[in-house]
Amino acid sequence: MKQSDIVVSTGAGVEINLDAAKVIQKKITDKHKKVSKSSTPPLYVKQKMGLDYVEYSYMRDVADKEYPGWSWTILRSAPIGDVFYEVHGRLKWFDEGIWRKGDAVAAHRIQRKQGSTEFVDIGNDIKAANTDCIKKAFNMYLNIADDVYRNIVDDQTLTDEQIEELVAISQDADRMDVVKQKIQSMEIGQWNYDASINKLRRLAIDESGRSEM
Repeated sequence: MKQSDIVVSTGAGVEINLDAAKVIQKKITDKHKKVSKSSTPPLYVKQKMGLDYVEYSYMRDVADKEYPGWSWTILRSAPIGDVFYEVHGRLKWFDEGIWRKGDAVAAHRIQRKQGSTEFVDIGNDIKAANTDCIKKAFNMYLNIADDVYRNIVDDQTLTDEQIEELVAISQDADRMDVVKQKIQSMEIGQWNYDASINKLRRLAIDESGRSEM
């Protein structure tokens, strides 16, 4: 059986071949990396109790542009004791041809009048809990405002050109199988690419010298 004949499920009742799945996977990865690396305009970054946060309006706008068709469903909305109000919601979004979904939970402190058990505005507390929850989902699943919430991870993946160079030099050094395995297992990445190239070049020179003897 050829690799292209292998069928996988998208999880939405749709089956596609493995090659098509890999194309979709790369598109999803590229989209999320692009969104993650986008800088949040300072205008929409605020502070509360010394911590940075991003306004909901900005995150919703990015979601509309990058993941059109997204939806939000509240699965549970209830007080936790008499101190917090909790919302459990589910984000659903269209990601490069595939429908995906993910849950998030957030709680907001219930505000009461000073020296009283009377609520200040329970409706506002419920709204705030829901907003916090959907913002958490936007960041967790769509990578929106990763720069503010400090969720950016430097990409250590080798480029196609770097992989080609490593394979070519490893062939001269008689280490091609080992290098291919280390590339696949990510033992070789951006962090040690230069050192790997230099070592392979030395090994290639040694191998060349032995073959001339």
